[in-house]
Amino acid sequence: MARSPSPYSRASWNSLGPVARQLISVRFLRSIAQGALAVDFTLYLGARHWTAPEIGLLLMGGGLLGALLSLIVGVTSDRLGRKGFLLGYETGLVLGTGAVAAYPATWVIALVAALFGFGRGANGSSGPFAPAEQAWLAQSLPDARRGTVFSLNAGLQFWGMGIGSLLAAVLPHMIPGASGASAYLPLFLLNLVIAVVNLGQIWLLQETPPGKAAPEQPVTPSAVRSEESVTRRENRALASLTVVNMVNALGVGLIAPLLPYWFSVKFGVGPEAIGPVYALTFFLTGASSLVIGRISERVGLIRAIVLPRTVGVLLLVAIPFMPSFALAAVLYVLRSVLNRGSMGARQAFSVGLVRDRRRGLASSLNALSWGLPAAIGPAVGGWLIGAGELVLPFVAASLLQLGYVVLFPAVMGRYEARPARAQDSA
Repeated sequence: MARSPSPYSRASWNSLGPVARQLISVRFLRSIAQGALAVDFTLYLGARHWTAPEIGLLLMGGGLLGALLSLIVGVTSDRLGRKGFLLGYETGLVLGTGAVAAYPATWVIALVAALFGFGRGANGSSGPFAPAEQAWLAQSLPDARRGTVFSLNAGLQFWGMGIGSLLAAVLPHMIPGASGASAYLPLFLLNLVIAVVNLGQIWLLQETPPGKAAPEQPVTPSAVRSEESVTRRENRALASLTVVNMVNALGVGLIAPLLPYWFSVKFGVGPEAIGPVYALTFFLTGASSLVIGRISERVGLIRAIVLPRTVGVLLLVAIPFMPSFALAAVLYVLRSVLNRGSMGARQAFSVGLVRDRRRGLASSLNALSWGLPAAIGPAVGGWLIGAGELVLPFVAASLLQLGYVVLFPAVMGRYEARPARAQDSA
């Protein structure tokens, strides 16, 4: 039996359409900028004398705003198309980042950070416009390739975040003689340049209107009944996924966005130590994403998601008990490789629950179910860290993520398509 070609080869990449290739490239560049922000932004706020509760509230505000806007964007993009939303996002990012660089008043920082999710480590996501971006990518792919291409997309995002994390270690030292908050100006200039480049890339793309790729079928009573049945099933699947995702998101939000600040408080380290750790994490997670994408072809998306995350829960709860930054960093790296490596599989699973004309809705509900609880988490975690509780946020986050590991296969198992290999051998 001939061995199937690698889904991550040059030939496989070239076989993708221009829209898919360009969207993946845009997100890769954006992830470099966000990787630098993930390490340096909370440290920048600390240099401006923000407290942990204040940082947590800002991250919460950004998460809440992004989650609410994402629902509007996802539903609307199914009707109006996706390109305009991404152009709007990149244009706003250019203006907002430029404003922070030129006039870093508190209200400017707070407004721009809330609108564009600064410091949340979004893995290249276009914030509240991510549902339109994901739906556009899914629209440009055949069903059989969605799992591996979304995993490739996630892997490249993580590598971009890794590059950004390395840059985060040197950006605050690029201006001779600069200190305090002013030393972080190159961080925002990097984000500005990448946003300008991505705006140009998206402008050149051609979009096929959603739902127009396939010919319309004649309307008959049986077709109407079939449509209603399929829609009800999709709605049940989306509602179930929303509930399960909220459990996971609250657990992630409690500690993940605040980890650089937590490392600084717990071990007294700065970006020179934290940046390389984050970089290693993202590089290895990118490789893990490709592996998990390949595994999902054999064992199915759900098992490829749940198994590594189970081990990740154990590693997460152990981090705050480590006596040194080095040991805590090792556990953090291992945990992230296992936990985040399933992101592409999770995205592929969510968009695969519905037909193309409803994928904006599916992506927006996915983003909303993630964004709302993940937004509350930093406020709670920041309050706990500010009160001197450096262990409790990890324990609570671990329990919630354990709940997700149990609930996801139990609730969503009925909606999973069987792996192609399993079907062929049946």
